[in-house]
Amino acid sequence: MKTLGQILKLSYEYISKKSSSHSRHEVDELIAHCLGKKRLDLYLNFDKPLNEVELDLIRKNLTRLAANEPLQYIEGTVQFYGCTIKVDKRVLIPRPETELLVDHIVKTIGPDSDKTLWDICTGSGCIGIALKKAIPGLKVTLSDISKDALDLARENAALNGVEVTLVQGDLLEPFKGQKSDYIVCNPPYISEAEYSSLEPHVRDYEPKLALVGGKTGLECYDRLIPAISPGTSVWLEIGALQGAHFPGAKIIQDLSHQDRFVEFIKR
Repeated sequence: MKTLGQILKLSYEYISKKSSSHSRHEVDELIAHCLGKKRLDLYLNFDKPLNEVELDLIRKNLTRLAANEPLQYIEGTVQFYGCTIKVDKRVLIPRPETELLVDHIVKTIGPDSDKTLWDICTGSGCIGIALKKAIPGLKVTLSDISKDALDLARENAALNGVEVTLVQGDLLEPFKGQKSDYIVCNPPYISEAEYSSLEPHVRDYEPKLALVGGKTGLECYDRLIPAISPGTSVWLEIGALQGAHFPGAKIIQDLSHQDRFVEFIKR
């Protein structure tokens, strides 16, 4: 019977041979998840023998990791701005930089707002759900063109104990005749040419519908912005080189000092 320390060593060696895109940290996270422990607990239990059930689960999930499946899909959830968000191949994995956008919106709107916000291209629902949880009086609607994504967003709303409205459709199509105080959108913004050069764990697993905006990657913005009602406060996530496409908008950078969001009031 092998010990945890032995399995960790063998797992590092296996992943290093099979995939260059995964770190020892991710292997630790995966094994901790399989054992129902925190990562730091592993180092306190090197001599613990593992039973066959534990070993089988580790082998199965290491095989998935070696095939470049994202760790977040294997684990099934991510932590996002105080929320637990379920993720699978129906939706993009929420990125840490998007938490910066949520934090900025919370600080801009304030904790006591009772206005209306639409989270368009919601995917997992992480942005709208996190905003609703942080600002309980906010009236939040999640929308997406994908029914599969909305089904998961509905599960995430229930998991986090928030009440939101969900509607299906392309961009503002489900909102005909309506107006919102706030709109936030993380649309597909990768160009068709860029898609082929994405890392395998993104290109081969995350939904292309939520990644590729079209030939230039700017198509969703060009359809969305003209349809927004005047006076609406808008926040959009963008590609690092797309800021010049939004003259007059405030550009917000991420922690890597790359353009990541734009903020403006529709005129």
